[in-house]
Amino acid sequence: MFDQLSALPADPLLGLISIYRDDTNPNKVDLGVGVYRDETGHTAIMSAIQKAARQHMETEDSKTYIGPQGVPGFVSGIKSLVFGTASSALSNQRVAGIQTPGGCGALRVGAELLKRVKGELTIWVSDPTWANHIPLMKSAGLEIKPYPYFNIETGAVNFEAMDAQLAKLGPNDIVLLHGCCHNPTGADLSFENWQQVAKRASEQGFIPFVDIAYQGLGDGLEEDVKGIRYLSEQVEELIVATSCSKNFGLYRERTGCLMIQTKNSEQADAIQTQIQDVARANYSMSPAYGGYLVDIILSNDALRTEWKNELDSMALRVKSLRSGLLENIQQQGIDKDFSFITQQKGMFSYLGINIEQVRQLRNEFSIYMADSSRINVAGLNTQCLEYVAKALKSVL
Repeated sequence: MFDQLSALPADPLLGLISIYRDDTNPNKVDLGVGVYRDETGHTAIMSAIQKAARQHMETEDSKTYIGPQGVPGFVSGIKSLVFGTASSALSNQRVAGIQTPGGCGALRVGAELLKRVKGELTIWVSDPTWANHIPLMKSAGLEIKPYPYFNIETGAVNFEAMDAQLAKLGPNDIVLLHGCCHNPTGADLSFENWQQVAKRASEQGFIPFVDIAYQGLGDGLEEDVKGIRYLSEQVEELIVATSCSKNFGLYRERTGCLMIQTKNSEQADAIQTQIQDVARANYSMSPAYGGYLVDIILSNDALRTEWKNELDSMALRVKSLRSGLLENIQQQGIDKDFSFITQQKGMFSYLGINIEQVRQLRNEFSIYMADSSRINVAGLNTQCLEYVAKALKSVL
């Protein structure tokens, strides 16, 4: 039976890990894999997480199952973190929610739920979008189409083209949006853009499906969800997938949450049973550990403040690296405008160079990035900024 299957090519981005590891160049720079790193290149455990872990270990007295929803305090805490304490959808109990194995799990459960809806649905994704969006949605059996999003010449959102496509959609369409810190481009919708998206959704009847994996790493915890909260108040139905990998540093703990906003509380109760059934058919129950840690932090004022301060410092460091990279590029006198680097948000940025130049950076300077020229800004440090800028000048 299995002789019918052949080996698949390695994931191009994950494949960079082993190539980078084997590179002996002392000046090598890893701008590929999307994890936050500090100045020494280390992805440290946040101090608030360490304290929550100790508290959890001291009080946990069982490893029995916690139920299909996940850790209840985690789900309610994430709902408030994303929708806000003033949310009418939350106060009217219109939001179903479930803990999932990471943001990927949330996306997949959401996709599986959509597959249960009668009729042929099309899910529209930004061009470009996070690479794993495509297989996650396609494996659930959904038809995927791209909508215009990024202008590679300006490094900004081409909202006019995006809006023109949204105006053509209808009730059988789902629009996948990045809540903040767009991956892979770093180019975010403005609040005015979010207002227009909400207007289109209300007029055309399509359902927004928001993936927010970087809340707090853009403009701030509250600022990064301003668009989502506006959208929630303007439309009846909304899907939100969130991840705790980046803003809580819980990468390997696979901690995420899926939230479904419905028209009324009765529908929310029904959808709650549906998403739990989807989870049961896929992985039964989500790992509990990460959910417990987030619940402890969000329900403890001192730990919550400590966590927020840590997150703010991470976001500030990324912004300073963006400014530092642009400053070093300008000092090299490169005949290309890279000012978009400081206008984009979050961990990622598109440099807008071609694949030959990307590979020249890799082969000649040991600077590793995706073939698309997407870089993880958090992979930089103050010591390598000049080196990266000089290498960039040489390939341009």
